[in-house]
Amino acid sequence: MEELENPKVLQNLITFLSSLIQNVAESNDINGGFQAEKMSIFHGLIRPAISIHSYLHRIHKYANCSPSCFVVAYVYLNRFAQRHPSLPIDSFNVHRLLITSVMVAAKFMDDLYYNNAYYAKVGGISTVEMNMLEVDFLFGLGFNLNVNLKTFQTYYSHLQREMLMLLQPPPPPPLPPSSAESSMKLHLCFNEEEPANTSHQKEQLAV
Repeated sequence: MEELENPKVLQNLITFLSSLIQNVAESNDINGGFQAEKMSIFHGLIRPAISIHSYLHRIHKYANCSPSCFVVAYVYLNRFAQRHPSLPIDSFNVHRLLITSVMVAAKFMDDLYYNNAYYAKVGGISTVEMNMLEVDFLFGLGFNLNVNLKTFQTYYSHLQREMLMLLQPPPPPPLPPSSAESSMKLHLCFNEEEPANTSHQKEQLAV
């Protein structure tokens, strides 16, 4: 997508994507709580002090990956969440999932990319942990890394629609409160049509 090369468009995309993921994480914090049986290698013992917004912008600043990697990372997060419904994205694992998903996307999409040691520094973790996260993430995805053009456009169009909704001036207050409920709702998931060999698989962020 050529428009992703526009720095302003990419900044808006990353800002919105971080808000979207934060909403998912906070929702899962409330609905599921921090349960010991749901811990994984991605879970920290405490919530990181850095916000998801600042963390994703830090990754963007230092990773120097192609803009498409952030959309592909979003695809990977959806796939991971669907394959592991008992491990919802929450405030304890979201940062490690983000740095890992972007790194894996960069390795798959870009001809040139930084090594694991560099991404570990960007993410504020050790190289050993970064290596372990990468392996676990790949197995968690079932090594399903390919993102065809149709899938990419589906995810990117979804993000575009949501960004436009948020950037538009607020509409006048509706008369019946119930009539606006559906239009004001922020969708956190959607259906995606994969190639025929996956028979219209649904993917969504776990909430």
